[in-house]
Amino acid sequence: MPIGVVLRKSPGVTRWAAWVWRAVAVLPGAERASWQLLRREGEVVDYHAATVALELHHTQTEAYLQGLSARVPSIYVIMRERDATDVGAPLDVVLATASPFEAQDYADTGEEIVEKVPMPGGLIAWVREFVDAHHENEPFKKRRRDTHTMDEAQDGIGDPRIRQMHDVYRAPGTVGGGRVQ
Repeated sequence: MPIGVVLRKSPGVTRWAAWVWRAVAVLPGAERASWQLLRREGEVVDYHAATVALELHHTQTEAYLQGLSARVPSIYVIMRERDATDVGAPLDVVLATASPFEAQDYADTGEEIVEKVPMPGGLIAWVREFVDAHHENEPFKKRRRDTHTMDEAQDGIGDPRIRQMHDVYRAPGTVGGGRVQ
């Protein structure tokens, strides 16, 4: 499903950041757009920055369930900063995902900016319908120990590839002249 990403530009609160950019909304089923002005209130400006595809995968239904069960179900918008020499838009919208696990993977790299945006009601219903159609509960499988016996006698020879003159498990001793072997 195409998802439009709305970014808000507002004045910075410190002298080191002139502007603050945040993802504030998503537009399900949006047409293609590239930094289209949506609204201006004083110095605060909202842009339809980009439209990206929201893809759902049947192997990720556990993650979608986790996201839907949150207090506020959300879409995660992944963005990258553009090169400082580029004029115009400061961010590239890379991806939108409904998976909190995938968003966490991007956040862990530290290279991308991950913003959490509330999911609209229609989008919640669309994701829930997908999960209902494709989710399969996996039965719990208890791990079993290997049947290796631990009480086998040790012969004390160590690694057979290394030539040993004595038992490798012996305590070090002295050999002529007080040297430890």
